[in-house]
This record gives sequence, structure tokens and C-alpha cells, in this order.
Amino acid sequence: MASPWVNAADSAPEGWPAKPIKVIIPFPPGQATDIYGRLLAERLGSLWKQSVVVENRPGASSIIGMEAIKNSASDGYTLGMVSSGPLAINPALFSKLPYDPLKDFTPLSLAFIAPLVVLVNNDLPVKNIAELVALLKKNPGKYSYASGGPGTSQHLACELFKLATQCFALHIPYRGSGPALTDLIGGQVQFMIDSVSASLAHIQSGRVRALAVTSLQRNVALASVPTLAETGVSGLVKFEAVGWGGLVGPAGMNAALSQKISSDFTTVLNDDMLIQRISSSGSVVRSLGGAEFSRFIGTELTKWASAAKASGTRLDV
Repeated sequence: MASPWVNAADSAPEGWPAKPIKVIIPFPPGQATDIYGRLLAERLGSLWKQSVVVENRPGASSIIGMEAIKNSASDGYTLGMVSSGPLAINPALFSKLPYDPLKDFTPLSLAFIAPLVVLVNNDLPVKNIAELVALLKKNPGKYSYASGGPGTSQHLACELFKLATQCFALHIPYRGSGPALTDLIGGQVQFMIDSVSASLAHIQSGRVRALAVTSLQRNVALASVPTLAETGVSGLVKFEAVGWGGLVGPAGMNAALSQKISSDFTTVLNDDMLIQRISSSGSVVRSLGGAEFSRFIGTELTKWASAAKASGTRLDV
């Protein structure tokens, strides 16, 4: 049975790439997907002997950029470096989206995993996840957690955490991770779940305390911090909630061309210097080819839909 994401042609277009390739990133410069996307684009350009030009198309919760990728020609000359937000979380938050995450794109490869970490204010009398859960259960509604805004992975990961542990805390949304971390350090909120990359400097300086990471494996940058699954707390044995990014194209791409791009992308991801650069910032290089990546997206859609439902969050366009 043919894949619904690619056409049935059995060979890549001869001479591809014969001109520069554009990579659309639906975020502003400086965001993790943009930083990693530029690193990967540079290496792809060297491999393909063609310019790989990054074009930032932010706005409307990444919808503008996703539409631009969707509406591009499926000839492999326009690709997208996207993340869990527009592909897996947006469908749970918007009643109407101008794109379908599974039907309108060709998944090419997962690129990286961005683990999150549970952080607490230094004055909160807990030293581990079991103590945090016990405190929240003993005092439902007394404590609050911060996020970078409603519907962000930080917010929904906390909702998954609350759901898994059957505890309750008030959500205090901020306009971005920076202000949320500032108030966590100051004690205006008691805990939060944030990306390792955004919070690493604050953890290393001792301004906040890290209790656990949300990935199934420990993070190289926080080697002494356990995973939530390792804590032994009921409900967290298989817990995983991470951000991620990957490469996609428009729907209908030639099957052999998709396979070539996916294979070349895997080659680039195996670069030792790239792995070190991404690991040092708290993320993890993770390669999954097209078919595996599409299944991964499907699993993530289900996970984040349950979190959005538990929180009651909708961001209607």
C-alpha cells in the first residue's frame, strides 16, 4: 500500500538539487528550532553543494509558516524545520487550523529532542519529586506553577504531570519563559516545567533547583538529575513529555526524493560536532526516518490532546 504522504514515483528527479533549497522556519530568529535549523541547513548545503537558505516565517502561533510550507511546490526545493508546537500541540488547541499535521506534510526526519525539567523555587521545602507531589496533594490550590503562556509545552507538560500524579496547583501564565523563570527565582510562583536549554544557566548557578527531567533518558547537561520515570512516584513510571523538532516537506513529494533527503539528513545528524553543539545546550540529537517520524507525530498528537483536554485550553483562530 502506497504511503499517503508521498507519490508513487520510484526514482528521485535527476540532478536534484540543481538550485538553492529554501528551509522555512515558522519561528523568529533565536528560538531553538531556528538555531538548530540553521546549523543543519549549513551542513546540508555542504553535503548537497547548493545553498540552503533559511527563511523565518513566524506569526499566529506558527500557523503562517506552516501554511507557507504546505502551499509550496512538492519538488524538494522548499522544506520546513518545524517543532512539536505547530505539528502536535496546535491541533489540540485550535478548533480550526488551515493545515492538517498528517495530511498536508511529508515527514522527512526527526532532528532533535528538547527535554523539559521540573524546577522549584529554592525556598520550597522539597528535595525531590515525591516530596513535591506530597506537598501539592496536601495543599491543593495553595501553590502555583508558571509557564511561558497558555498552550505552550511548559504549560501542557505541567498538566500532564498533574494528571499523572493526581495533584493540583494553580497555573500562572507569562509572556515567555524568561519572565516565568524570573518570578520562579523570586518566589512569586513555586514551580514550573521548562526546557533544559532555557533554564540550564539558572540551574547551574543555583538560582533554581532541578528535581527531574521529563525525558525517558537522563540529560547529558544535567547528568545527576533523575528522570520522572526514575522517581518511583505512582503515575510517572512511563512519563515522557518533551519538545522536539524535525524536517518536513509539503505533501505529495516524490518517494525516492523524500528518502534521499531523509537519508542525507541522517548523515548530517551524525556529525560529532553538531551532536556536541546540541547536547551542550540541553537538547539531544534524535534521528527518525520518514515512516517512523510520521508514527511519532501521531503518538504526540494523542499525548498533547489529552493534556489540552485536561487543562481546558483552546486558542481559537
